[in-house]
Amino acid sequence: MVARKEPQGLVIVYTGNGKGKTTAALGLILRAAGNGLRVFVLQFIKGQWKTGESQTLKLLAPNVEHVRMGRGFTIERLRDPRIPMEEHETAAAAAFAHAAEVVRSGAYDMVVLDELLGSIKADLVQLDDVLQLIRDKPPRLHLVLTGRGAPQPLIDAADLVTEMTPVKHPYEQGIKAQRGIEF
Repeated sequence: MVARKEPQGLVIVYTGNGKGKTTAALGLILRAAGNGLRVFVLQFIKGQWKTGESQTLKLLAPNVEHVRMGRGFTIERLRDPRIPMEEHETAAAAAFAHAAEVVRSGAYDMVVLDELLGSIKADLVQLDDVLQLIRDKPPRLHLVLTGRGAPQPLIDAADLVTEMTPVKHPYEQGIKAQRGIEF
């Protein structure tokens, strides 16, 4: 009789300037939930506006728990000027502390940290802290990180990295973001 191997948790990074990073992570969440895995999703940066995924993830309970802790976009051209950067900093610190607690708890099979890479790029979360979190994660936990501009040390630490490359986007043709496609 062959001994059955324990699943090995992967570190998965979806990065790049193209659309589809969160969408790819949502596909993994759907697949994991369908296989009875416990999934925790924490969205950095994305604010409290109503998105399709925020509505659907509720329906996957109790297998999927979803939390948004960001205060909105931090890229200057998209940032709400009514929200001071200090609020973004406070929200990111609280989100990362919560994420670290969840990852280390061992209570989940998969943890998705959506837009964590944007928080690193905006200096709201430190890369060294993320790399330490990867080292500290339980061996069976799948850890999924999304966002633009994955730094090389994070790419090196990951098991799977996919870069979304833009080829053509409707925005370039003057078509605005559409419900059900972009949010």
